[in-house]
Amino acid sequence: MITPEQTIAYAKATNDPIPEHLSGELAPPVFAIVPVWEVVVEAVMGAAPLEALALILHGEQDIRIHRPITPGMELRSAATVIGVRPKASGTSVVVRTATHAGNDLVNEQVITAFIREWTGVAYGDSAPPHDFDEALRIGPGTSVTARLDPDQTFRYSEASGDPMPIHLDDGIARRAGLPGIIAHGLCTMAFASWAAITAVGGGDPRTLRRLAVRFSRPVLPGQEITHSFWPVTPGIAQFETVSDSGDVVLRNGLAEFGEPLR
Repeated sequence: MITPEQTIAYAKATNDPIPEHLSGELAPPVFAIVPVWEVVVEAVMGAAPLEALALILHGEQDIRIHRPITPGMELRSAATVIGVRPKASGTSVVVRTATHAGNDLVNEQVITAFIREWTGVAYGDSAPPHDFDEALRIGPGTSVTARLDPDQTFRYSEASGDPMPIHLDDGIARRAGLPGIIAHGLCTMAFASWAAITAVGGGDPRTLRRLAVRFSRPVLPGQEITHSFWPVTPGIAQFETVSDSGDVVLRNGLAEFGEPLR
C-alpha cells in the first residue's frame, strides 16, 4: 500500500514545489517508477544474460497517466518486454509496464534499457516516438531553472529505493568512467515533471497525462539545470533540459496535459 510518507519523501527528494505533492495528497508523476522497478528488472533479465545487469543504462522513459497515484492505493504492476533492438554499441530492451489499483488502470510506462557490449536478437517493437521538432526553436518558449543539491543523490536513492553505487560512491563512479557521482536520470526527469506542471500545466498536477524523455548526458550534484518548453498545440509541449555546463541532459521531452484526472 502506498503511504503519504513515501510520496512526500519522493517529492522532497526531487525538490518538488507542488503543494499537492508536498502534502501527500498526490504522488509526484515520476513516483510511478517506484512500484514497478522489481518487475522491470525481472523482465529485462528474462531477455538478457545476467552478467549484462552491470552494463545497463537507462535510455528512455515514457509515462502515460490514467489516474494519479494517491496514498492508500494498493498497486499491482506487470512488465513485459515488447522489443529487443540491437545497435552497433549494444542492445536496447524495450519494456512496457501497466500498474493497476483494483480494476482501474493507473498508469502505463515504456522503459528503454540500453545494454552496452551485448548483442541481442532483434524482435518486437521500438518505444513510441516522441522526437523533438527542431522547427519549434524559432518560436517563443518558457524556461524553468533549478539547482540540484549536493546531497540530492543520497536523498533520491533513499526515497526511490535505487541504490546504484554510481549515484552514491565517488570512487565507483570514477572507475566507471564518470567524472564522479552523478544524479539519477529519473531524479532529473522528476525535476522536469514539476517544471512542466508549473510552466505548461497551470500548476495543476492532475492535468498531466504523459511525460516522456530520452536521457542523454549525466547531471552532477550541485549543477543548475534549465528546462525549456515549446508549445506544440494547446496542452502539449516539447522540451529539453540543459545543464549549466551546456550539456543537453534530457532530449526529446514531451509533456501532454488534459482535463484534471480524479
